[in-house]
Amino acid sequence: MNEGVAGIILAGGLSRRMGGGDKALAPLGRSTLLAHVIQRLRPQVDALALNANGDPARFGALSVPVVADTVPGFAGPLAGLLAGLEWAAAATPCRWLVTAAADTPFFPEDLVRRLLAATEGRAGTIAVARCGERRHPTFALWPLTAAGPLRRLLVEDGNRRVTAFIDANAHVDVDFPAVELPDGGTFDPFFNINTPQDLAEAERLSRSLA
Repeated sequence: MNEGVAGIILAGGLSRRMGGGDKALAPLGRSTLLAHVIQRLRPQVDALALNANGDPARFGALSVPVVADTVPGFAGPLAGLLAGLEWAAAATPCRWLVTAAADTPFFPEDLVRRLLAATEGRAGTIAVARCGERRHPTFALWPLTAAGPLRRLLVEDGNRRVTAFIDANAHVDVDFPAVELPDGGTFDPFFNINTPQDLAEAERLSRSLA
């Protein structure tokens, strides 16, 4: 466990490419996408919450507090990040927040440790996961002091791009290796599920890794 790090799972999207509804509750193996993400992230943080909008009762079986967006209009991952930063500041003693997407069930089990190590001696720096040439901005470590500037970006500037906020602030990219499969193939550990075809591929990967 990394003392001083809270975690927020981002599940506030509209899941249009999955036909609407709660993509996070889609089945994967004997569980759900969200349950897989919770299982991976919970041991890595000191406190954990879920960012989701609508009736929180539908997540009641998961024993995770649900935090809704604090800005209107389904403003995307940045709105979930802001809600997480404000929740962590109000409800935990942590100084950092790590974000993880609810549709990404294979992310590294050492995610937080490696992101936190990359910020050593870099107070206020955002650490962002990357695999190969691809940056994954929804998997990042954020100082809680980012809440004020982020709210201004969302509310005053109307900018909803996660990468725009990262690039406007001190940040470091942290490289993670591809996952090796028993059959000799590899895949990006931040592979996320947007379509029914992606979900079928996740089932295949899950069986291969079992």
